[in-house]
Amino acid sequence: MEDKELLEKFANPDSRNLAFNQLIRKYQQKIYWHIRKMVIDHDDADDLTQEVFIKVWKNLENFRQDAQLYTWIYRIATNECLTFLSSKRKKFFLPLNDVAAELTEKIDSSPDIGGDEIQLKLQKALLRLPDKQRLVFNMKYYDELKYEEISAILGTSVGALKASYHLAVKKIEEFIKQD
Repeated sequence: MEDKELLEKFANPDSRNLAFNQLIRKYQQKIYWHIRKMVIDHDDADDLTQEVFIKVWKNLENFRQDAQLYTWIYRIATNECLTFLSSKRKKFFLPLNDVAAELTEKIDSSPDIGGDEIQLKLQKALLRLPDKQRLVFNMKYYDELKYEEISAILGTSVGALKASYHLAVKKIEEFIKQD
């Protein structure tokens, strides 16, 4: 079902629940994996995904449709990730490197995270990037979003995103070459 049709059904109180359930089915997996790549832990990603869709439910009737629906949902998910990671650092008084070390440990110990050695190394390299740079890399590399779409989600210029992605790639290459 197209987003426009979902929004029309959501606007009708009689079909609101059905429309929202269809919206969740359409976007839940993409949003979950977007979040999971940032927070690593399944339980945290699951909780944040639920929070995202609660916010979508509460705010969907005010959605102005000046952006695409998935862009708006990705923006909510991105903000939830950044808030979560920031609060985690503050809660445990952890510098960025300690959070990266904790998440790296989760990569090593999680049975849910598989892949060959190079994939695991890539995941560990990503954790060394600043949060926003990691977001840009994930959206471009894994989610295969265009720079214009990422720009709409993050509210950052295309030029800045290209520079951020380029820097992320260089840092990842350096990390992978270290071994």
